[in-house]
Amino acid sequence: MTQHIPFDQRLEGLQRRVAAAKSAVQAAGAESDAQLRERINRAQAELDQSVEAARQEVSQSADGAKAKWAKVKADAAAKMLDVKGNIDKRTSQMDAKVAASDADWAEGDAAEALDFADYAVENAQLAMLDAIHARDYADQLAKAAANS
Repeated sequence: MTQHIPFDQRLEGLQRRVAAAKSAVQAAGAESDAQLRERINRAQAELDQSVEAARQEVSQSADGAKAKWAKVKADAAAKMLDVKGNIDKRTSQMDAKVAASDADWAEGDAAEALDFADYAVENAQLAMLDAIHARDYADQLAKAAANS
């Protein structure tokens, strides 16, 4: 069986990114406000770059499936709130109830992002299995044609 896309390498890259995200979240709990703001600014900049890359991918993609997934990626990234703006707004709030409500919304956004990530992993697994099956079938047909 020939596999044109290195799924193992891509999955290893995702595992590293998840491990880095987990480490960042764990470390954030013990950081000062200034350290946490800096970490958020870096993460926001990385997300902004991802959004731009996804938008470019959508505009440049001719392949239907690739364009579809690039659009999903761009839409999901674009839906993320401007975290820096939320921090600035949060800093100006004096009311504990408003701050608690803001924290509830932020936690809800994080939970929804994790739900989407879970869906994306399941979808990626199905897509990879389908791709492996399609490649295996194509290889079988090519082998049968060569033997006839």
